[in-house]
Amino acid sequence: MIEIFDLEKRYGFTYAIRDINLKIETGEFIGLIGPNGSGKTTLLKLLFGYCRPTHGHIRINGQPPSPKTNSFITFYPEIDSLYGNMRVFRLIDWYSRFFTDWNKETEKKLIEFFNIPLNKYVRQLSKGFRARLKLLLSLSRDADIFLLDEPLSGIDPASRDKIVSAILREYRENQTIIFSTHIVSEAETLFERTIFLMDGSVILDGKSDDLREKYGKSIDTIFREEMYA
Repeated sequence: MIEIFDLEKRYGFTYAIRDINLKIETGEFIGLIGPNGSGKTTLLKLLFGYCRPTHGHIRINGQPPSPKTNSFITFYPEIDSLYGNMRVFRLIDWYSRFFTDWNKETEKKLIEFFNIPLNKYVRQLSKGFRARLKLLLSLSRDADIFLLDEPLSGIDPASRDKIVSAILREYRENQTIIFSTHIVSEAETLFERTIFLMDGSVILDGKSDDLREKYGKSIDTIFREEMYA
């Protein structure tokens, strides 16, 4: 489904992404892990088409990222850009009108599961509840590809647990998920495959169970030792 060839993204003389070659099959659940500044967000933005490569190519179902491919891709951004002056129920309704693949049943289930306070203004929500709301907006689409950028970053443990549980509940075998994080311990059980990024390059890539067996350690311990040794 996703093919990446010789991918580079440079800002001036600084490389955010360098020499990445990857093939991601339909239905894979991938952990994209690395410290802050390793290139995770840039790679997801390139896949979604928010920015263009300096060199190399991306193909999604044989096509470069475009509005056409975005019709079946959902992107959860780390940066919070929700409209604070809207009530939550109005924001959900407004957002749902943009997408033909919006699933009202999933929306209802996630409102209940996340305990979303529908009548509050978005600006009144805590950071944890804003993260839950952002994830609801992402998971309520029947998309083929989910790009989740640091959904666990900067929120309370209860919200992190809820987010991991919701992703696990809603994941379908024909969906591809790329979940970027530097908080590995609470999410690694989700990852069928783990890709380690450092300084914009892939330094390790493999099936998560194979990596655990090879190194005799958890993905979190491998991450800490490989990234911070």
